[in-house]
Amino acid sequence: MIKITADHLGRGAFVYIRQSTADQLLHNLESRRRQYGLADRARQLGWTTVEVIDDDLGRSGGGVNRPGFERLLAAICEGRVGAVFAIEASRLARNGRDWHTLIEFCGLVGTVIVDEDGVYDPRHPNDRLLLGMKGTMSELELSLFRQRSQEALKQKARRGALFLSVAAGYVRAGGDRIEKDPDKRVQEALNLVFVKFAEFHSVRQVHVWLRDEGIALPVACHRAAEGRSIVWKLPLYNTVHNILTNPVYAGAYAFGRTMSKVSVEDGRKRVKRGLRRPQSEWDVLLKDQHEGYITWSEFERNQRVIANNATGKGSAVTGAVRRGELLLAGLLRCGHCGRKMYVGYGGKAGRYYCQGALVNHGTARCISFGGLRADNAVGTEVLRVLKPLGIDAAVKALAAQTGEISAAQRQLDLALQEAHFAAAHARRQYDAVDPANRLVAGELERRWNKALQVVHRLEGEIAELEAKKPAPLGENERQHLMRLGADLELAWSHPAATAETRKRILRTALHEIVVRIEGGFIEMVLHWQGGDHTALQLKINGVGKHRWTVSEDTLTLIRELARLMPDQQIARLLNRAGKPTGRGNGWTKARVCSFRSHHGIAVYHESEWAERGEITLEAAAQIMNVSLMTALRMVRRGTVKGRQLCRGAPWVIKAEDLAAYREKPSRRPLTSDPSQQSLQFQ
Repeated sequence: MIKITADHLGRGAFVYIRQSTADQLLHNLESRRRQYGLADRARQLGWTTVEVIDDDLGRSGGGVNRPGFERLLAAICEGRVGAVFAIEASRLARNGRDWHTLIEFCGLVGTVIVDEDGVYDPRHPNDRLLLGMKGTMSELELSLFRQRSQEALKQKARRGALFLSVAAGYVRAGGDRIEKDPDKRVQEALNLVFVKFAEFHSVRQVHVWLRDEGIALPVACHRAAEGRSIVWKLPLYNTVHNILTNPVYAGAYAFGRTMSKVSVEDGRKRVKRGLRRPQSEWDVLLKDQHEGYITWSEFERNQRVIANNATGKGSAVTGAVRRGELLLAGLLRCGHCGRKMYVGYGGKAGRYYCQGALVNHGTARCISFGGLRADNAVGTEVLRVLKPLGIDAAVKALAAQTGEISAAQRQLDLALQEAHFAAAHARRQYDAVDPANRLVAGELERRWNKALQVVHRLEGEIAELEAKKPAPLGENERQHLMRLGADLELAWSHPAATAETRKRILRTALHEIVVRIEGGFIEMVLHWQGGDHTALQLKINGVGKHRWTVSEDTLTLIRELARLMPDQQIARLLNRAGKPTGRGNGWTKARVCSFRSHHGIAVYHESEWAERGEITLEAAAQIMNVSLMTALRMVRRGTVKGRQLCRGAPWVIKAEDLAAYREKPSRRPLTSDPSQQSLQFQ
């Protein structure tokens, strides 16, 4: 005891207490009593000031953040600690860094370390050597414990017999296997999740649908007093996602799906647990270990769909079905650079474009083209391939509409059966007790009333759902559905068919579409889900050429008519000629004016005819002193040269041609009879 001096006793004694886990706190009570008893030993050794540090109860000594240990080091550095008490070295630290830091600080300020074996002064070489060996052995002991326990767990997991917890929908059957929960309500609720995912192909959509329908899902709840139980809750997104990604529902046993990542932050070890690992890196995967809710092939298909829905993961995925009228979003891949193509909307129309080169290299975009023609071409090809399946789909739709109760009503029916059982059980408990014993009878009566209220609520929800249930399909509706099945093109273009529905059909049939632009053509290669390929080729529209463009002959006609008449007369002439606008509308003065401005055609002026030396048919008739019909016959016979752009347009006669006609020495008489005289009206 000569190592303890008056200087040590003049400073305080610090008792450091720690237990690694919450389970040790709950069950290892004697160990904690031994550690608190070190305070009495410190007083027996002569210390009057004893401080107990128990901030780190329930914390591991393997290097994680320990505020109590930090407080102990700070007190040592301040010179307030004469001795550090612990029952063994492992309580102070189970990693070399913390242990040797403690020894170094104690040696600098002259603090002794006391455990159940003796007193150690880190300033003495022998004590320092012994303390170092104790710390190393403590660290080695922790590693051996961890290694032995982990190897034992892995050995049991390799047999598929390790179940740390059991997912909702399964129960333990013996110590080393599980089986489906016999509760029919639990089974049908989980089956509903997989059925709806096969329909929506989106975890988010399944979650929203379940919340909208008010359908609760089973959740495994673990309580220390009650053990494992099933509670029903409206689902969170993570609940639905975990059900769809857990291989246990596919009848497989998996171990090692997550991992821990260790990093150093602020000089301390930080452990991040629960990081997901790819399936190829799982420690154990045993298929067909128990009865599943889906097959393994369905599980793998679901994982591919979920992975492809993650739009934020770049061009390697298709992305979920999103809003917008263009149908090929997420399916197109640039054939020039291999990057995913995106959609841009300008007004009502949209375009597909590849901007990978622009973003990564600052160069121009690879390709860009309008979406309407591409959508129509791909949709037509998909309908051609799927046409033989149309009748089968219509028959299945009829069977589903007539032969199944809605999923929401089915879940309510099962919940009502469970509520009736709970109410009957509460009643039996109430009947079995003496009514005079109000301390017990009152509580049982309250439970019975609560169970009856649940029954009444569920019956009301079922009645409300029945009132909203649509009427069954009549004969006309059945025939119409069969016609749509026989004619998929009619169903595709039906007003009730949304863009979202069409996108799902395309994604069901197609895996990817590779697009290139070569020689004025859009070359598309359709990769079908089954592995086949189909090539399509579309001609690219020229600049300014689109589906609303006016035909070339109409443009030429308007360009020439603008030199002969004003806009109002041009509109009348075009309407009589049956030449509509690009959108199929009739012409008006404003539309003709706008069309001229867009194509750079000058407006008509009254003086244009005289400047060009041209006259109308009416003016020529007056000059020749003949009637209008006579002048018209002369122009049609070629006696006088003239031209007319189209039927209804004014005749154009050059003034010089009319002058040449009048200067001819001999002109044909108006009739073949030379004695015929002209009748002059006064």
